[in-house]
Amino acid sequence: MPSSANPRKIVLAYSGGLDTSVILPWLKGRYPGVKLVAFACELGQGSELKGIEKKAKMSGADEVIVADLRKEFAEQFCFPMLRAHATYEADYLLGTSIARPLIAKAQVAAAHKTGADAVSHGATGKGNDQVRFELTYMALDPSLKIIAPWKDERFLADGLTDRETAIDYATRHGIPITQSKKKIYSQDRNLWHISHEGAEIEHPDKEPAWEKCLTMTAPLAKAPNKPEYVEVEFSRGNPVAVNGKKFAGHDLVQKLNEIGGKHSVGTVVLAENRLVGMKSRGVYETPGGTILYEAHKALEQICLERDLYHYKQQVALRYAELVYYGQWYHPLRESLQAFVDSANQVVSGKVRVKLYKGRAQAVGATSPQSLYDPKLASFAMSGYDVTAARGFIDLFGLPMKVRGMRQKVKM
Repeated sequence: MPSSANPRKIVLAYSGGLDTSVILPWLKGRYPGVKLVAFACELGQGSELKGIEKKAKMSGADEVIVADLRKEFAEQFCFPMLRAHATYEADYLLGTSIARPLIAKAQVAAAHKTGADAVSHGATGKGNDQVRFELTYMALDPSLKIIAPWKDERFLADGLTDRETAIDYATRHGIPITQSKKKIYSQDRNLWHISHEGAEIEHPDKEPAWEKCLTMTAPLAKAPNKPEYVEVEFSRGNPVAVNGKKFAGHDLVQKLNEIGGKHSVGTVVLAENRLVGMKSRGVYETPGGTILYEAHKALEQICLERDLYHYKQQVALRYAELVYYGQWYHPLRESLQAFVDSANQVVSGKVRVKLYKGRAQAVGATSPQSLYDPKLASFAMSGYDVTAARGFIDLFGLPMKVRGMRQKVKM
């Protein structure tokens, strides 16, 4: 459990965004003499990390660590989630949720390496990320102190109560930031997605300002008028190639992001139920992930036996909750993963996906493990004993028949 004693050395999950840019120098003032390690993860956020080491040092960091975790992120976090086919509340492909346990895991490792006795994050007391970070810290090293400035009364007493006041604080203290009160979106970007919250998006009666917020995908109005087809190959539930070319996991996702983004694929607006109790509304862009989910679903449909497929769909709902709730290192998630991975042993093959005007649609799938038999599926009666259905229906419907005979059924 976190100690009340002041920390000697803190590893801060540092993104260079508004919150952590303000928090870094604030921690210096809050804990005089403390050593600060700014820990940044390269998860595919593009140019956002440019100059981050210099910026962190200018803001008071004693050490800066930048870890390139793109390959691990894709192959050890996103792909296991893909194999589960997990989505939260039907539409959210969990791009922020799945990144937090990896960042926190790497942060704990950095604390061990640098001799730090505390870890810190910039998540607010109203969001989900505070849970995701802190549960991971607790699971991997319960001895580390957890410093959460947004839940510190002194932080609030310094006037830091929202993004606008954070901008004012940064301006007063000469902290370099890219946000302004006119560009107030809270964004989280990685290889898998980018999320947008704030401004007009917070109002469910308003359409998001697509031209202002969309980053990875083209607005639908600017999508090409001609469809494009992309072929994705899978081995045991893992994507391994695009259009016949093999890629490492992170490069494969990036390739599909480029292709899907051009066609406005993977953009959703979702009013979701946060773990902490309130509803929030966000815009999510997940072009590559959307293509992968569509392709993976098409293979599962032809490769998995019916009862296994149906039960796996039920598991996916619980798995998605565990990821969203920050319980990646929960034994239930790990056990569900074993089931998911066992089911995916037969999910190999190729899928052709059509991209057009915001939609990714699987239009063809082939697999050496396919259970689809065209002869059985056809309307031809040969090769199948159609009379067998008589006895089956009699037995299957017997409880309903008896009820119909003995009790009045509402029509």
